[in-house]
Amino acid sequence: MTFAKGLKLVNRDAGGVDLAFRADVLAGLAAAQKAIPARWFYDDAGSQLFEDITQLPEYYPTRAETAILRGRSQEIAELIGPGRAVVEFGSGSSVKTPLLLSAIQPSAYVPLDIAGDFLRASSAALAAKFPGLPVYPVEADFMRRVELPAEVASLPKLGFFPGSTIGNMIARTATDLLRSMRETLGEGALLLIGMDLVKDEDVLLAAYDDAAGVTAQFNLNLLTRINHELGGDIPVDAFRHEARWNDTFARIEMHLVARQDLAFTVSEQPFSMREGESIHTENSHKFTKQSGQMLLAAGGWEPRARWTDDAKQFSLLLAEARAPRSAP
Repeated sequence: MTFAKGLKLVNRDAGGVDLAFRADVLAGLAAAQKAIPARWFYDDAGSQLFEDITQLPEYYPTRAETAILRGRSQEIAELIGPGRAVVEFGSGSSVKTPLLLSAIQPSAYVPLDIAGDFLRASSAALAAKFPGLPVYPVEADFMRRVELPAEVASLPKLGFFPGSTIGNMIARTATDLLRSMRETLGEGALLLIGMDLVKDEDVLLAAYDDAAGVTAQFNLNLLTRINHELGGDIPVDAFRHEARWNDTFARIEMHLVARQDLAFTVSEQPFSMREGESIHTENSHKFTKQSGQMLLAAGGWEPRARWTDDAKQFSLLLAEARAPRSAP
């Protein structure tokens, strides 16, 4: 078994603070509509809470995507072919990633994630399941181009981006990410990506505001992380979780809403909020067949195949990185 402890490509100050995290939080809290990018949910506690969310009865995406991987594994494997290095953007799920790796006979596995401890733990667990597979975890912000380990530089590559994480981003950011993925993986690479589909509003709202309150804990944990890592004194109990459907942009929005007028500091900078004001923490865009494929094309990827679960709640797409074109 080849299992590297992993590369660290995250910029931190002398105190260990992630510089990009601090910059995003301070800028977001200073904005007229306060907002923090969803990728900062995923410290170790947030990553574990999200794993818990995927097991909830209301949260259909994981079950639907897993059903596609199980039911269409042979077809997916034939299109991908053996011998590719699988580069997963985000730490591997205990269910979906092994299903893919079992189906396609990969030459190596390279998980990229910003939550270092969670990344290394999940990578070690996966390496134990696949003792003959070289595993090279990389702690990095995959929103930017990533230098992959030298051991996989010359191998053909398959990017894996499950869970409809692409839907967390507005169109401009999603397009930029797809382009950076293309740069990371190289021309001729393939990308297997999950995209959640537009559906009944009640189903969507329940998936992001579960009866057990796990999604609320996940959302509020962002404030706990800010307090812990950025020296904040945000009164976490003074906020409540709220999920909203935005029909104009075909997305679920998650907000942290102030229960009362508030004043707090983060990294010694003062902030205030009025009762009812919110911090916008996540978008989860939902796609049609056309909008999903158009997004891939805008990011430099040519769709090759598309699958859905039996209930048509979720889609999994395979695309190929092609040379840029400016005309038909």
